[in-house]
Amino acid sequence: MPETLYHFNVKQFIISALAEDTGDGDHTSLSCIPASAKGKAHLLVKENGIIAGVALAVEIFKQVDKNLKVTLFIKDGETIKKGDIILTVEGKAQSILLAERLVLNCMQRMSGIATYTNKLVQLCKGTPAKVIDTRKTTPNIRGLEKWAVVIGGGANHRIGLYDMILIKDNLIDYAGGIKQAIEAANSYLKQKNKKLKIEVEARNLNEVKQILAIGKVNRIMLDNFSIIDIKKAIALINHRYETEASGGITEKNIKSYAKCGVDFISVGALTHNIKSIDLSLKAI
Repeated sequence: MPETLYHFNVKQFIISALAEDTGDGDHTSLSCIPASAKGKAHLLVKENGIIAGVALAVEIFKQVDKNLKVTLFIKDGETIKKGDIILTVEGKAQSILLAERLVLNCMQRMSGIATYTNKLVQLCKGTPAKVIDTRKTTPNIRGLEKWAVVIGGGANHRIGLYDMILIKDNLIDYAGGIKQAIEAANSYLKQKNKKLKIEVEARNLNEVKQILAIGKVNRIMLDNFSIIDIKKAIALINHRYETEASGGITEKNIKSYAKCGVDFISVGALTHNIKSIDLSLKAI
């Protein structure tokens, strides 16, 4: 689990999520199921896709009840089809029921993200472009969502505000212009003795030229550029800096952007506009 990468504490997340769901007790299970009752269930796939969250599910079962026995048949990142069995879990019936919804909620969303990411990655196959995510994530579960992107074959952009300087349109306007923003960012890094990459957004070809005249950046984001203009921008930049296409990119046009020669294509929809994959935990 890439906890260090995402500054995401999986154990703490599970504790918090279970507390939110359980309150002062799972009164349905406590009233209907004897404490001594044992059970077995399997995690059933009801929709084709890419599975994600298997390692997390194992950790959830472990946190709920260390005596639950989990047997895995399919691992994170593997292709799944309707009818597949991901895992079985056996042990105290009340424990299985307590873990059920948290396991499904996490795995269904993560699998939806991994599946869509993989679809876009496949569309870019044969080009140098890497499909990356954005900060358009769900508060407090960004780590899970960005983890799912990687499982689906994509890559992560910055994790948060702390691991890269990204100078976008509002920042440029507040700083008084592209030159002022870039100079200030470089000065700040030197003053704070920090080694962070600097990326700056260009809204048009004129801004690309301004950035190139100043330099002192690592990546140029080409935001909402047409295919024609992005080709012109790539030619102007001429491999001097990393390039990223962003804004208005969908599965219908991503291949065209990838063929332009950009290094990265960022897609906010990887995490903010996702249909979960249908899974079910059934007693057997």
